[in-house]
Amino acid sequence: MNSQALERTRLALHGIAELVLAGPQYAESHDIRLRVTPGGFGTMTTPDLRVDHLELVTPTTRLPLGGTFAELARAAGLEARRLRDVYSGGPEIRPEDPVVIEPDAATVVLDAFAIGDVALRTFAPDLEPVLWPEHFDVGITRAEVNFGLSPGDAQISEPYAYVGPWTPRTGAFWNTGFGAARTLTRLGGADSLVAFFTEGERLAADNAAVR
Repeated sequence: MNSQALERTRLALHGIAELVLAGPQYAESHDIRLRVTPGGFGTMTTPDLRVDHLELVTPTTRLPLGGTFAELARAAGLEARRLRDVYSGGPEIRPEDPVVIEPDAATVVLDAFAIGDVALRTFAPDLEPVLWPEHFDVGITRAEVNFGLSPGDAQISEPYAYVGPWTPRTGAFWNTGFGAARTLTRLGGADSLVAFFTEGERLAADNAAVR
């Protein structure tokens, strides 16, 4: 997979997550949470919208992912909304920017979310994974440790699973500034992610936090 195509597509999907899904949802319900859905991701409350592969699905129609973010939102009967008043560090994407998505790259991102969601639900069946529009990752928190799946970012360009204790831990397992990360190409399927989360939870509990 071409890394530039993957980055462009990931950023475009991130823009849809914020401007077309979470932004309008926040205007309606003051809730920014999203969720992984079959074939993509969607709103948690209202309005009922979701990305399904290369389409935006509304209660009444299916729209191809194209045009600008503002045009895509309008076609769904909404107004594109950024969330700069809610958080900082989100995608630097404007409503008038074009939606540029390459199908193969979209499959990589959306399949990664699906694997991550399955792994998180298996690892912690009592918790509901949330796809956060700020960093565009799906995750949970348990015992002051974050567990999740990112489709890639400025630090790691491909999808990866992570374990992030709220306070740092020491040891070979913890290989990033925020904790531990392993790429999906290294881990493979959902079972390997569950094993990674389980090991991270054990080590986070066994090792004293650095204070």
